[in-house]
Amino acid sequence: MPKHKPQRTCIVCREVQDKKALVRIVRTPEKRVLLDLTGKANGRGVYLCRRPECLEKGLKKERLSHALKTVVTPEDIEALHGALETELSNMQGAP
Repeated sequence: MPKHKPQRTCIVCREVQDKKALVRIVRTPEKRVLLDLTGKANGRGVYLCRRPECLEKGLKKERLSHALKTVVTPEDIEALHGALETELSNMQGAP
């Protein structure tokens, strides 16, 4: 019997995919907004597809603020952009 794979929904395109195929952004209990590479960080999480258009639309301040139920600052958005660029370039370089 195949093992169950958790499914999550992209907040932009609303497509359901395997949790591992999506990028998780989390609002921690301390109200910080971070990229969660482990998928296990405490806090409210939202998921985005790795498609460029979903990442771009999803990282808009208003959309994240609404989804995470908190105020997302321009500094948070900038940090997320940097972390995502680093992560995606690392993934492309991996075999």
